[in-house]
Amino acid sequence: MSTKLNHIAIVVEDIDKAIAVYRDAIGLPLTAVNEEPAEAVKVAYFPTATGEVELVQPTTSDSGIAKYLAKKGEGLHHVCLEVDNIEETAGVLTAKGMEVLGEIRTNKRGDRYIFVHPKSAHGVLIELYEPAGRGA
Repeated sequence: MSTKLNHIAIVVEDIDKAIAVYRDAIGLPLTAVNEEPAEAVKVAYFPTATGEVELVQPTTSDSGIAKYLAKKGEGLHHVCLEVDNIEETAGVLTAKGMEVLGEIRTNKRGDRYIFVHPKSAHGVLIELYEPAGRGA
């Protein structure tokens, strides 16, 4: 089971204001801003030497991210670990008693992902992520 840090996701209320901080003040290069309709979010991507920083803004008031933002405010949402085989990794974690949330999902690029409940990971929501073209 091979893993590496893919990204950290930070929930924000206003993605344009957040971009001004991360790009203009901190100096991270912004590579894209995309809408992800399936998750009802807009995401800004900032690559670093060891992964990405992603700023995530809800695009609807009833999405999971919007509810999280209303309850907890802006800040760290999750840590994403890239894996070679998402089924195998999720199976190993489940066998070790960790709670995996829902089913494996696929985004519009063909990447697959699933989340591990924070209660199983010392308070941190973990995303397991398999890039398109890997795995089974």
